[in-house]
Amino acid sequence: MEVDRETIDEEESMESVKTRPRRLLEDETVRLTRSGIRLSDFDVRGTLGTGTFGKVLLVRHRDSQPGTQNFYAMKVLRKTDIVRLRQVEHVNAERFILSRVHHPFVVDLFATFQDSLNVYMLMSYVPGGELFTHLRRAKRFTPDVTRFYLATIILALKYLHSFNIIYRDLKPENLLLDSRGYLRLTDFGFAKIVDDRTWTLCGTPEYLAPEIIQSDGHGKAADWWACGVLCYEMLVGYPPFFDETPYGIYEKILTGHIHWPRNIDRLSKDLIRAFLNPDRSKRLGNMIGGPQDVLDHPWFRGVDWDALERREINAPIIPRTSSIEDTRHFLHLPLPPADEIPGLTGEGRNSTFEQQFDPISYQFLEF
Repeated sequence: MEVDRETIDEEESMESVKTRPRRLLEDETVRLTRSGIRLSDFDVRGTLGTGTFGKVLLVRHRDSQPGTQNFYAMKVLRKTDIVRLRQVEHVNAERFILSRVHHPFVVDLFATFQDSLNVYMLMSYVPGGELFTHLRRAKRFTPDVTRFYLATIILALKYLHSFNIIYRDLKPENLLLDSRGYLRLTDFGFAKIVDDRTWTLCGTPEYLAPEIIQSDGHGKAADWWACGVLCYEMLVGYPPFFDETPYGIYEKILTGHIHWPRNIDRLSKDLIRAFLNPDRSKRLGNMIGGPQDVLDHPWFRGVDWDALERREINAPIIPRTSSIEDTRHFLHLPLPPADEIPGLTGEGRNSTFEQQFDPISYQFLEF
């Protein structure tokens, strides 16, 4: 989605020391539809958002049976831009991860495609819009509202971390509300399976952990740091470290000074400080107890984690939607020209022979 806060990325490498995940992602069932579905089966109904090298469209499957889901979000990424911006590894990793994970608070990936220009990801349409929009409308959330949404994020991260997946781009813009007001984590462009540490500079400046900025190698602890930033932003209305330039933000993160408004209670401060500990070995979520330490923190006292994961608790914000294709919570953007999405529209579609020898297609063989 198009956002005010810029997301950045550089090349990455891995450390040889490995820690064993609780389970291996490659052992999980691939949940994608393999046959009987084509790009040409979809009608484009709207543009939900745009990003650095792609856009997200609202599409309808025209042959769906009555009463079944027929509206989806179609993520469209231009192949030449992916290659130019050196994002091929990230795009393929996003497909690999989303095709295998399955959690109530993570967006679903149903199928992937490619044509002569783009790769496509068919995903859940989550109609309630970004948490960012609802937070800006409310200015700030109460502790109870913050607790509900932070708890869902923690359960999603606990699940992802069990596969050694680090998400690395937590922010309100990447959290979508479904029709019942539950969050779905989206945009896995920076997610990666990391057995110990990685050295990428990637993420959104306001949410970067100190170890990312210092190129000290980072892992799951960076996601828990981002939880602290998000908790503060939900309670206060703006992130704890902000400046006009990314470098100014980095300086403030490394300095570590946090301004506490009067309305922040002691227990909320304690939770945020525990997440924003610059010492990773003492950061909440990254100590010997792992995610269980987060669940056991006094700030979450009274949360029924199992009921929350089963979606049995009423959400504090129920987005207003009039129909399954209601897009009021998204930007109203023009549709892309037909020749920019040839697989969806049939405009300028290459022959099978030309696609087979497309010099870029081999970099996206799984699509």
